[in-house]
Amino acid sequence: MAGFLGAALSFPTVLFSFLLLVVVGYWLLALTGVLDFGDDLDVDGVPGGILAGLGLGGLPSAIGFSLLVAVAWFVSLAGSALLDGLGLGAAARIAVSVGVLLVAALAAWLVTRLAAVPLGRLFHTGSESSRHAFVGSLCTIRTGRVTVDFGQAEVAAADGSSAIVQVRQPGAEPLHAGVRALIYDYDVDGEFFWVTPADFAVDPDPSRHRPR
Repeated sequence: MAGFLGAALSFPTVLFSFLLLVVVGYWLLALTGVLDFGDDLDVDGVPGGILAGLGLGGLPSAIGFSLLVAVAWFVSLAGSALLDGLGLGAAARIAVSVGVLLVAALAAWLVTRLAAVPLGRLFHTGSESSRHAFVGSLCTIRTGRVTVDFGQAEVAAADGSSAIVQVRQPGAEPLHAGVRALIYDYDVDGEFFWVTPADFAVDPDPSRHRPR
């Protein structure tokens, strides 16, 4: 345990260890519903535009940033552990550590770049017209709760692919992860879908549940 902590807190891994704590904290808050996961979310001051400039566009910035940090941390940790067994002098250790930092950054970019295409398809909901095609479909809630200003769900498209979409509900029905819900309207301005529990699917006018 002491060896692991030493490697995690040594240069260059310590640079990524702090960022990894930020990422883990963010996802814990997102999973518990304290934070809303959005496609345009900026993490630790890193906007999605910078990720797009690195060729990582098409992914929600939180996903791209998390992958970058996780891979860079793992590679740098492995490199630091190897350096500990070489018995290098101080000057040589610093020089090789800089090399490990560069390798970790490059490996993180390559892995995230390869993952951007398949993951981008999962989170892509298409044009406004294709989004309207989801109205009337059943979806599966993926967040711990759904409120008037928070929630996500997974919905299947006509071609068999699936997408993660932002969903909202005006009431206080028990919508949580794993529950099936009916998408009954799309909010163009907010770019989210109004949902209601699937039990309400027999309601002849589910739009009456939408707040005025």
